[in-house]
Amino acid sequence: MTAPSDRSGDDGRRPYPGGLGSRREARERAFHLLYESEIKGEAADEVLASLPLEPDAFAVELVRGVGEHRSQLDELIASHARNWHLERMPALDRALLRLATFELVHRPDVPTGAVISEAVELAKQYSTDDSGRFVNGVLSAIAAEVRPA
Repeated sequence: MTAPSDRSGDDGRRPYPGGLGSRREARERAFHLLYESEIKGEAADEVLASLPLEPDAFAVELVRGVGEHRSQLDELIASHARNWHLERMPALDRALLRLATFELVHRPDVPTGAVISEAVELAKQYSTDDSGRFVNGVLSAIAAEVRPA
């Protein structure tokens, strides 16, 4: 049995193969690519261009979107990360916050809860012990501003 799709086209077909799992995997791949971009000091498009195979279309969309809107995303993150300067955050947290903030601002079709919970899970899996709570707090504050109830 396959998971139901969380994105479907007008004709009922899914624009991204798979269901919830593949979208989650695409986010995780995008997160890794954004982290690579951060560590190498390269633009997101450069990291994508250097890959032998292009990742899932949703991952590419996320990476390019973060690259295009990075200054806007950084401003939002910095204004909601109390007592934290963006450059002092762990690079993993910055990459996750940029990715999730991009979705909150530019992908209204993605539920707020899905964006935040997946970012928190990735933070818990890949970053520091405190990163899950930190990412949750910053993203919740951003969501309250950009997606008021």
